[in-house]
Amino acid sequence: MTIGQFLGKQFIAVIEWNEPDNGILTYRYPMRNQEIENGGQLTVSESQMAAFVNEGKIADVFGPGLHTLNTRNLPLLTDLMNWDKAFESPFKSEVYFFSTRLQIDQKWGTATPITIRDKEFGAVRLRCYGIYSYHISDPRIFFNQVSGTRDSYLAADLEGQLRDTIVGSMTDIFANSDLSFLDMAANHSVLGDKIAEQTKPAFAALGLELNQFVVQNISLPEELQKVFDQRIGMNMVGDLGRYTLYSAAESLDLSAVNTSGAAGMGMGLGAGAAVAQVLSNALKPAMTTPGAIPSQQPMPAPVLIGASAESVSAASEGTKFCIECGKPIAQRAKFCAECGKPQ
Repeated sequence: MTIGQFLGKQFIAVIEWNEPDNGILTYRYPMRNQEIENGGQLTVSESQMAAFVNEGKIADVFGPGLHTLNTRNLPLLTDLMNWDKAFESPFKSEVYFFSTRLQIDQKWGTATPITIRDKEFGAVRLRCYGIYSYHISDPRIFFNQVSGTRDSYLAADLEGQLRDTIVGSMTDIFANSDLSFLDMAANHSVLGDKIAEQTKPAFAALGLELNQFVVQNISLPEELQKVFDQRIGMNMVGDLGRYTLYSAAESLDLSAVNTSGAAGMGMGLGAGAAVAQVLSNALKPAMTTPGAIPSQQPMPAPVLIGASAESVSAASEGTKFCIECGKPIAQRAKFCAECGKPQ
């Protein structure tokens, strides 16, 4: 290097970094073939740490504050470069800044339902999602294990790895847990604490600290949720037989209202109301006395709204009706006395 080239070089006297945007985890200070002035100033903000790297190997790490760069403050780099302790010349080294502030509102969730064994429902597929926050706690580990010598490393680059780590821990907890799906769904905070406790070592291995972990929802896939809702409904009903009778009575009442035609409406209403009344009576508990066997209550004869008095009277006497004209005839009659139609 000639004297002119040496004098023409630019020396960096102040090194600092202001984060321009969210989500930047590491940033390499642009050297552009420049050298750092011995005795220069390094400014590290409260939410940052800085590291000096030589030939891809991390050396000295600085926390928040204003630091003067010399051989006393760069002992590891001095040893790596075999500098004399009284070294006063400019030097070249890569400087990396690490953002140590919280990376908040990070999303996690199961991309596909995971299958677990539930003590109440057997095999169950679950969906689960929530949020978490973390920060860089050890720049050395993070540099060696994650970011390396890239110009910058973003939280988005790490998102998939962290999400899969969380889901893996969650699956292990579900597999070894005695809690049922209902218990887990009702205790999000307890479940979140367990997942966070098991996940923290995996974060620490990357130079990160997991600060907050929240389970926002545990649910079943849509098709399983419908079956689950039906089961809840069955448990609420209790006696399936009584529920079936009640449903039948309700449906008969509705079908009577929907019968077409004025005459048909009258007969339909009568038949629907009568059968509904019979089923309703069947739902009532039999009246018993202490020590007595419940007796079978006789079924009341249905009263058909809209039917003639003659038809009602014939029904009460055990007669039948002509299939042609509808007139009452004797039970054993083979021909209708009114229209002569064979029966």
